[in-house]
Order: sequence, then C-alpha cells, then structure tokens
Amino acid sequence: MGLKEIRTAMKVDLNKPAPEQKGLHNRWHPDISPCATIKNGEVVKIECLDWTGGQIKNNDSADDVRNVDLTRAHYLTGPFEVESAQPGDVLLVEIQDVQPFQEQPWGFTGVLDAKNGGGFLDELYPNAAKAIWDFEGIFCSSRHIPHVRFAGLIHPGILGCAPSAEILAEWNKRESELITAYADSGKVVAKPPEPANVHAGSAEGDIKAKVGREGARTIPGRPEHGGNCDIKNLSRGSKVYLPVHVPGANFSVGDLHFSQGDGEISFCGAIEMAGIITVKLSVIKSGMAEMGMKSPIFHPGPVEPQFGPGRYLTFEGFSVDHTGKQHYLDATVAYRETCLRVIEYLRRYGYDDYQIYLLLSCAPVQGHIAGLVDVPNACTTLGVPMDIFGFDIRPEVEAKKMDMGKCAFTSDRMG
Repeated sequence: MGLKEIRTAMKVDLNKPAPEQKGLHNRWHPDISPCATIKNGEVVKIECLDWTGGQIKNNDSADDVRNVDLTRAHYLTGPFEVESAQPGDVLLVEIQDVQPFQEQPWGFTGVLDAKNGGGFLDELYPNAAKAIWDFEGIFCSSRHIPHVRFAGLIHPGILGCAPSAEILAEWNKRESELITAYADSGKVVAKPPEPANVHAGSAEGDIKAKVGREGARTIPGRPEHGGNCDIKNLSRGSKVYLPVHVPGANFSVGDLHFSQGDGEISFCGAIEMAGIITVKLSVIKSGMAEMGMKSPIFHPGPVEPQFGPGRYLTFEGFSVDHTGKQHYLDATVAYRETCLRVIEYLRRYGYDDYQIYLLLSCAPVQGHIAGLVDVPNACTTLGVPMDIFGFDIRPEVEAKKMDMGKCAFTSDRMG
C-alpha cells in the first residue's frame, strides 16, 4: 500500500493574534460552525497555539503569568466536522504524534497568582512564578530549575466534541447552582459563561453574542464530553473514545503539553507549548449505547518515560492538613499534604519552594490514591523519579545545598 503525505486540517499563525484566527475558539457551544471537515478514518495534522494564545513569553519575568487574561483561555483548534458522525456515536481519536513547532522549541510552566486563577497550593504560594523549558528532542531542561532533565510524555490537555444545546444547558444549570451554593464563601468554585473576549471561530454578530452568553468555559473537564482533563497518559499511541452529541461531532483539540505531573498542581502546571498533533478520527456507530458510555474512555499508548519501580522516591500524605486539622477521608487534603512533603524534602538541595512547586507540576511524577477506607485518614502518594536530577536524592545520601538560581518572578519581586 502506497504512502501519501498527511494532510494538515488546520494551520495556526504564531505571529497573529489568536482572536483573529477563524480556526480557533475558546468556548464550548453547538452553534460554533466547523472550521474544516475530516473524513471518517482519516489521519490529519492539526496545529495548535499554547492555551493562552501566546500571552506567555520566553523571558525571565513572570509578569505575563501574573497578568494572564483567563477570559481568553483556552484557544482550541476546531471544531472539525467528522463525516458520518451523528449523536449517539462515539468518536475514536487515535493520537499518533504530538510535536512542538520547529520554530518554537520551548514551553513554559507557571504558578498563577492567587488573585488570578491560583493553584492547588495557592494558600501557601500565592505569587506568580514561571519556568521556561528548552526542548532537545524528547528531553527538556530549564534555566530556571537547574540540574534537572527528563523526557517529556507529550500529550494534548484538551480533547472533546461539542455539547448539544440540551447538554450545554445542563452544564450551565448545575455549575450555576454550585456558584450560588458557595456564594458566601468567597471561593471561586466554577466559572459561568463570560461574554468578554469570547472567540467563536468565524462566528460574528448574533451568533457570537449568543456563544458569549451561553458558551461553557473550557477550564473544567466534564463527564459528557471530556474536554480539559489534563491526563498525561493521553500520549502518542493512545486511543480516546469520545461521546458524540451533535451532527458531525464538532471535535476540537488544544492545550498541548510537553510534560505534566499527576494533578498539574499549579494550574498552569504542565510544560505548556504550541505545536502539532497528528490524529486519526474514526466513527463508531451507536457507540454510546453499545458501550453504555456516560463519560470518555481511553486506552494508553506504549510511550512513557522509563523509570523502574525502584527509581521513584515516594512520599506519603494524609488528610491531616498543615495546620494540624483532621479531615474525614479527604483525598484532596491528603494530596496537598503529599506535595508539601516533597517541597520540604527537596529544599535540602538549595531549591526555592516555587522551583519545586513548578517542578512537581510538570515533571513525570506519579500520584496515586493509596487508601480511602481507613477512617479518618485518606492516604495519597507522590513518586518523584530520582533519575531526573543530576545528583543523588536518596535519603541515605547526605544532602548538599547548591546554588540553584531562581525561577522567574514578577518584576516587583525580583532582585
């Protein structure tokens, strides 16, 4: 069988503002028209901007992270009409490759300011910070976190098909109820539709305004379609099975990551990048009923950084928080405490807390739930691959503090 060049279904322009590119959108809505059509069973390349649409720069200041405009996140490429797809079908997405652009071989990891997005540990680390990562083939390293180098498990953070009008209404209803329930707490528990900076592909006028009023934010993943799940194992060779809710599926993809830890704990925590994803899209007729599908399924691919079981230093955390307060089987509290145990340990080598926070967000760490039944404490673990460091971090080896420099901070914290 002869081979032919893989078609690029959509290109992006790294030098053009994202809102001016008609093949992108930053809300989920069924009325956003497809930017292109892909045949059932076709392999295509799709180009993507980084999730901020180019707001973050390769420099030594975190002012851009502090000031990032979250009403403009995420810029997804699509939607794509997939021929023959109908509601009730399943779209099989086979991820064949993901690569950074040759002309932009770098990515970034950020700690968002607690007043603008925050992160998993923002009560303790409220300030914006940033690390730039340089790509060398499959490996990456950073001038902002020295003596660390590892292979990336490169993947898309967001894959999903458009919701139907009924599903979109259900999303907005249940999330608005959550916002109302927490109205007096001061917590940001969900983001409602936001007309400001809405981008709806080629839509203008009334349709664009409607998308602004109704369109679901792309920040959370949702059970009906997947979306922003940030699952690091959706890498090359993976198969993802997505529910289809509208004719043509209206598939979109974006938020490409060179690497990510389990949890992406700093929110902007992967190594975010612009790049090209190669996928094969196939329609499984009546797949939702056949599979009893209520949320996406995936089959991991064969590509993963190779750290043997004995090459992780694993830390434990429990649902007793850092103030000493006891929580009942709270895995979130336990995982937060597990992350803090790693930060406390790696300080011994001269790293600043923010450098470690950034590293845990993007390095190939392994997070697991160890126990959820032994009242009152949930137990979680976090395995740090020892071989990503240029020195020995085993507990029995004496720790020597080194000059680890610093990550990028905002201009008012430099010096």
